[in-house]
Amino acid sequence: MIYTVTFNPSIDYFVEVENFKVGNLNRIKKEHKYPGGKGINVSRVLNNIGTESKALGFIGGFTGDYIKKYLDNEGIDSDFIKVDEDTRINIKLKSNKETEINGKGPEITKENLNKLYEKVSNLTNKDFLVLAGNVQKNLSRDIYLQIQNICKKNKVKVIVDATDETLINTLKQYPFLIKPNIHELSDIFNTEIETKEDVIYYARKLNEMGARNVIVSMADKGAILACDKGVYHATAPRGKVKNSVGAGDSLIAGFLYKYSKNSEVLESFKWGVACGSATAFSFDLCKKEDVIDLLEKINIVKLKEA
Repeated sequence: MIYTVTFNPSIDYFVEVENFKVGNLNRIKKEHKYPGGKGINVSRVLNNIGTESKALGFIGGFTGDYIKKYLDNEGIDSDFIKVDEDTRINIKLKSNKETEINGKGPEITKENLNKLYEKVSNLTNKDFLVLAGNVQKNLSRDIYLQIQNICKKNKVKVIVDATDETLINTLKQYPFLIKPNIHELSDIFNTEIETKEDVIYYARKLNEMGARNVIVSMADKGAILACDKGVYHATAPRGKVKNSVGAGDSLIAGFLYKYSKNSEVLESFKWGVACGSATAFSFDLCKKEDVIDLLEKINIVKLKEA
């Protein structure tokens, strides 16, 4: 079973405004609301392409109830922990430029954390656990590492999608997969990464630091996979980008969808890139038929040996 953890879920409120002007009255042309948070996105994509998962994390208030009901209606299993404060609302403004205004989110107590630890301790070596997104500021920067330490005993495969210190801390426990984009990779190593050769070099550094599989997404330049088989490049299929939110989460979902069925890394990589691209070309998260249409347009080339 694939489990996802979202510490700080949200209602993502997408609004489209023509020629947004700061300081003026702006009227919304289109609006949509979806449950947000990187782990929840992974669960939703897995559901769209035909694989079960269970969404874990923390929700509270009427906004948390909305997320739970939305996932129930989509047929997605969840086991959230209730907190006292309301789940946050994030505004995704689409106009001449994309603008995001993200809420702070509720504080997580020690009691809340212990309930999550108890759930995670029941996972087995047949399970995958996705730790996705940044966590509330009142929590330790090594909170994902603490969860990995619980998972280590039962050999759970842990996937981490985070940034900065939160991600670096997890490398001590050899995560099964991490997925920084090229900008996050630059931040991790405090350097400017521009070329494919740079990406390969620093992806391999992350392997050396503990990550078993590293996927670096590079938008329209495709993605790089660094693993024990070598280094591979996947081309990005052509299409009109309509929505950049959730593309990275979709990549993780596509990878896990395929890997959970056949444990084949390269085929899983291809599915990941197809799912990420299909989401980028959609207004919401990708659908399976769109992913299948893109698979044949993705070419994977080996760049370096193991």
